[in-house]
Amino acid sequence: MRPPDSEEASSSSSSILSSPGPSSKPHLTNGRTAANGKSQARNGLSNNTPDGIREDFDIIRSPHESSHHLDSSLDLPYTNGRSHSGSSGAATNGSNGVVARHTREVIKRVNLPGNTLYEGSNVDREEFIRLMLQCLRDVGYIESAATLEAESGYSMEERDVTTFREHILNGRWLQADDFLSQLGIANQDDLWEAKFLISRQKYLELLEARKATEALSVLRVELAPRCPDPARLHTLSSLIMCTEPEDVRQRADWDGASGQSRQQLLLDLHRFIPSTVMIPPRRFHTLLQQAHEDQLRRCLYHNTRHDSTPSSLFSDHECNQEWFPKVTTTILAGHTDEVWTVEWNHDGTYLASGSKDKTAIIWNMGSDSRKWEALWILRDHDDAVQSISWSLDASMLLTGAEQRIKLWDVKTGSCIRAIEEHTDTVTALSWLPDGSGFLSGALDRKIIQWDAEGRKKLSWDLEDIRVMDLAVTPDLSRVVAIGVHVPTSSESSTLRGAHNSGSSGDGTTSNSSGNVTSAKGLPPNESRFDIYRLSTRQVESSIKLDDELTSVKVSQDSQYALINHSRDEIQLWDLQRGRLVRKFTGHRQKRHVIRSCFGGIDGSFVASGSEDGNVYVWHRNTGTLLEVLPGHGQGSVNSVAWNPANERMFASCSDDRTIRIWEAPTPDTSPGVSGHTDHPVPYSAKGKGKTRQMDGEAENSGMATPSTRL
Repeated sequence: MRPPDSEEASSSSSSILSSPGPSSKPHLTNGRTAANGKSQARNGLSNNTPDGIREDFDIIRSPHESSHHLDSSLDLPYTNGRSHSGSSGAATNGSNGVVARHTREVIKRVNLPGNTLYEGSNVDREEFIRLMLQCLRDVGYIESAATLEAESGYSMEERDVTTFREHILNGRWLQADDFLSQLGIANQDDLWEAKFLISRQKYLELLEARKATEALSVLRVELAPRCPDPARLHTLSSLIMCTEPEDVRQRADWDGASGQSRQQLLLDLHRFIPSTVMIPPRRFHTLLQQAHEDQLRRCLYHNTRHDSTPSSLFSDHECNQEWFPKVTTTILAGHTDEVWTVEWNHDGTYLASGSKDKTAIIWNMGSDSRKWEALWILRDHDDAVQSISWSLDASMLLTGAEQRIKLWDVKTGSCIRAIEEHTDTVTALSWLPDGSGFLSGALDRKIIQWDAEGRKKLSWDLEDIRVMDLAVTPDLSRVVAIGVHVPTSSESSTLRGAHNSGSSGDGTTSNSSGNVTSAKGLPPNESRFDIYRLSTRQVESSIKLDDELTSVKVSQDSQYALINHSRDEIQLWDLQRGRLVRKFTGHRQKRHVIRSCFGGIDGSFVASGSEDGNVYVWHRNTGTLLEVLPGHGQGSVNSVAWNPANERMFASCSDDRTIRIWEAPTPDTSPGVSGHTDHPVPYSAKGKGKTRQMDGEAENSGMATPSTRL
């Protein structure tokens, strides 16, 4: 489609409502002025009341013509399309946008008391009617909008605004530039930026049309004086060398005059023009969408994808609690000692677990969530496996035990590389979200960055923090590390010695999950978490917290960190502002390492284990405790991991040597695997639902090889 000629005269009619012949009635152009935003009647529009408001109007209908007959000689202002004449108007829905020929009928102006929508409302009536007018035109009810204008006495917007839209959409840049000063832009910098955007569009269209001389003039006379940013101006000036239109469009990241660039320019200009003067596009739909999203946030059990949630205007959104994953459907019992950590791969088909029995197991869910199998048992660890991490494509798995890191090939179950670089216990492993490598953190006060094959790239010497856990934000911008602040080497040596011995006379202890508590002489408020910029490895902020911190997880939007705290609480922190947002309480955590997680649609839940053997689930936005799920046996529930590909499934692991898979109830769910069982599960887990009982096989098979296929 050929782009409209720049600076061409509009062929559309300026009337809003009219009819042919001598009986034609005045135009309905009553609206707001840019200066004061008040509704004022135009001169000569109708009979006026003493306060200047119209009383009634004649809308002419021919008795011989259907109301659906279109008069091609008339135009209406639209908000996002083109007029029938081919010129760009402020169209509503891309239709011809012409008015039906009217029969003789008088639409009386309705005079209502007050300025609000109705008694007791705080909604301004004029604003509401103007939004209705815009919405009707957006949908395509042009005649209904005209009737509402006549009956209410309000118009959607000033004629100046409509004219300004037409100037932009028709490429009349000089007139558009002149009109800006009439649209109520109070801030001079905003006015300057708006003029710059118009000149930029003009410049790009001239380059696209191969009018380099005229484009150069615009660059020198209009853009240069209006652009305080040299880099921005340099980018535009470099485009003057483009000889082909496609080159201009590609380098400017711009779709051309015949694309959507002019409509996008209008959207950009909305930022500077008061919304009372020029209503933002589809504003009523935006308000409805915001209300719906707020209902989703407030719905305590919301856990369905947005595209599968029909939005009704007649009732508030509320999810059925029965859809929530609170039933144990599978118990995985392959470990012979406490299970300390579990983690899903990125597509949710594999689950890895690490245990005090010095093994890690890779579990395969298969096509049916009820058909689990142990794919590999990864042996040859010198100590308990307390950290694991999946590669982006799930082809490799990292395990950490004491000072050694192992990189495993998931397809073959073989160890690709054994890494011994840290000088103290490796407490954290995190694969980079882009798959390029991984980070490891340890009690030796180091974070080391590795490539995807396990070769060392660089080391961050933290000097005063013994890392307990770390996480990388999905956008690769930050690393969040938690740990114990150790100001002196002598105190560090005391703490390390206590860890190796398990306990000491000076009060330093190692808990049942193998993690170190604070040494005697170090106050409990010396724990902290640091936020690093990944690209520079510089600390953005460092925040001290009371007591011990045991795990950290980052939200999918990279904005929040979830930190387990040994004072029986989980804290949600805003990473950008370094501010505590919310606390989650009710579970028990005083001595052991507990790992929590985000879960559900948009990470709307927080789930955690507890030293009382239960799984706790909270609503993230309100902090409301939703579920306390029993089922595990004696000891702590050490880690909870939500399936990233299935919002209705998560896994938990426990000192009872088992892993439980929790799902939403289904008609065929066996009562024997319900999370609300009245009896705790013994360590063997026999007879409790669907159980993969493999203790004997794991103990006896493949002892000569580092991994065993089951």
